Amino acid sequence: MQRPEAWPRPHPGEGAAAAQAGGPAPPARAGEPSGLRYYDDTFPSMKEQMVFEKNVFNKTSRTESEIAFLGGMTIVYKSSIDLFLYVVGSSYENELMLMSVLTCLFESLNHILRKNVEKRWLLENMDGAFLVLDEIVDGGIILESDPQQVIQKVNFRADDSGFTEQSVAQVLQSAKEQIKWSLLK
Repeated sequence: MQRPEAWPRPHPGEGAAAAQAGGPAPPARAGEPSGLRYYDDTFPSMKEQMVFEKNVFNKTSRTESEIAFLGGMTIVYKSSIDLFLYVVGSSYENELMLMSVLTCLFESLNHILRKNVEKRWLLENMDGAFLVLDEIVDGGIILESDPQQVIQKVNFRADDSGFTEQSVAQVLQSAKEQIKWSLLK
């Protein structure tokens, strides 16, 4: 069984990987982040992945529905300004569960990006988007589908890292003061 995937997509003409929030797709232009998370080897080569992504985008970019079926896979998706967010699972996956993962991803990103779910804000806050994705899905297994829980965990991680950085800064400041006082004696 193929595990669900979560991946945002850019607006047509913005580059294939410009606004993706995941793993091994090549960047559209040098210096841009890569993007998709594949949790199995359904598409082992980069070429197969790119063909699949192009087919998915072509099938979903011109419709207003929220679900599509392509090549034995269930695809749920949502667009926001210049991004398309996709969650892909096998044809045996429950569409409602895939939709709850997509909703959780969108609402969590909406909170993290301060209601600016668009390419530019996503690129500027890619670390937060990766944290959100990691809290929702791990190795293709859905861990969380409640956006409030995801936001709480991501904020907790952000608070931890800020505390660590502050502690290191405090230690360095303390060391500077000790050296200064030892030289003045």
